[in-house]
Amino acid sequence: MIQCSDCEYYEMDDSGRRIFKCDPFATIKEPECLAKWQLLRLDMLVAGHQRMTNWQEKMSPMQDKIFKYIRRELDDIEEADQWKQDDNDEEGPI
Repeated sequence: MIQCSDCEYYEMDDSGRRIFKCDPFATIKEPECLAKWQLLRLDMLVAGHQRMTNWQEKMSPMQDKIFKYIRRELDDIEEADQWKQDDNDEEGPI
């Protein structure tokens, strides 16, 4: 099995970041390359999900405040419209 560091599609930049230029549809040399590529993509997917979860945790307090504010506004609107329903209920059947 060829190691990625020995492959022509592998590079490392000045900061030490690994760059994989392999394409699973065109430049895969061995079946193990595809498995490694899938693991890399899965890792990227998990990292993206973790970033999204962290962002949602930051937004949660603000969302709670917005929901409370909206609930108060809706309650105020219902209370203000209550007189419309009270008049109709007091008249009784016609």
